[in-house]
Amino acid sequence: MAKSDLEEARMRRSAHGIICSHAGTLPQPEALKQLIGGRYGLPRDEAEFERLVPNAVAEVVKRQAEMGFAIVNDGEYGKKGGFSAYARSRLGGIEERPAGKTPAPRDITARDARDFPALFAARRAADAAFRVNRPVFCTGPIRYVGEKEARFDIDNLKAAVRGLDVEPFLPAIAPGTIEHWLRNAYYRDEEELLYAVADAMHEEYKVVTDAGIVLQIDDPDLPDGWQMYPEMSVAEYRRYAQLRVEALNHALRGVPEDRVRLHVCWGSGHGPHKNDIAMRDIVDLVLRVKAECYSVEAANPRHEHEWTVWREVKLPEGKTLMPGVVGHASDVVEHPELVAQRLVRFANLVGRDNVIAGTDCGIGGRVGHDEIAWAKLEALVEGARLATKALWPAAAG
Repeated sequence: MAKSDLEEARMRRSAHGIICSHAGTLPQPEALKQLIGGRYGLPRDEAEFERLVPNAVAEVVKRQAEMGFAIVNDGEYGKKGGFSAYARSRLGGIEERPAGKTPAPRDITARDARDFPALFAARRAADAAFRVNRPVFCTGPIRYVGEKEARFDIDNLKAAVRGLDVEPFLPAIAPGTIEHWLRNAYYRDEEELLYAVADAMHEEYKVVTDAGIVLQIDDPDLPDGWQMYPEMSVAEYRRYAQLRVEALNHALRGVPEDRVRLHVCWGSGHGPHKNDIAMRDIVDLVLRVKAECYSVEAANPRHEHEWTVWREVKLPEGKTLMPGVVGHASDVVEHPELVAQRLVRFANLVGRDNVIAGTDCGIGGRVGHDEIAWAKLEALVEGARLATKALWPAAAG
């Protein structure tokens, strides 16, 4: 492993102005969209998929760099099946079963569904694919079989950033979130299954960081698992979540913290989110994850008020915070002045050098049109420029 690769992986900080990144998913080019389909959104033509992705990644990286993003990714173009389902192809020891022989998926809207039964019944009636992640079963030892696919992502991203003044990152899913769709038919209990998944995903985390790329751990399970278990109290859920944090840290063993960013959210699905767990109830668990940077929702109208949590909670020394300052919950494009106000608010609490401008969740596919997604990202960059002028007035002249 080249020493330069290790040096490249250390995340940039806002030393001279607020830098920008995002949570992962970006709008796909039309040719790639047309190729994705079938069960779990897998490519219909594998060879054509592998032909299209490298150029698509090169283009989306260039676009991010030209817009002013300092920390960029591949738009998640290489992940077969999308954000949560891609891990199905990277883990051995799991199998599908006929639809009639599988239990209902774990529902990350279960608490809201009790308060809004007609809304969710209407949604399910209108959309047969409302719950896309039908469970699969662990029927043998979980093992990692995804190195070829991970290398495909790594090689495409490294080629795309060559010659550009940007830092590359790749998202990977957390063991706890994989539990959403994985049912145990092999291990003694759920904890043993969880740690088996952690051991397998450890290999993916290492292959990414050893290649000189910053690793983003996507763990929406940490907040949105609360909705899945309506019978739990906050104390009971905290015990549940703590075990998942411990398993994630087990998966991150040997991976330096300065190469890891954690992204948590309350699920990117549009809906009431009335019963989301409060940030103050889990913030200490979030900060236990062995990461340098923490990416959290802060533009979502259900969670924007929680910036006040950082009045009470000290960001650990040497860590950075990437609040979402544009969101996926609405097609309204945020005004850059609002983006700047959000960033200044966080900078005044945790220090200007410790803030990175980010998105609530992946923008691609969650807003009404690709044009909206890119406009939101432009607003993010412009807002970061305005915040920089306010926070570094001497540098601004």
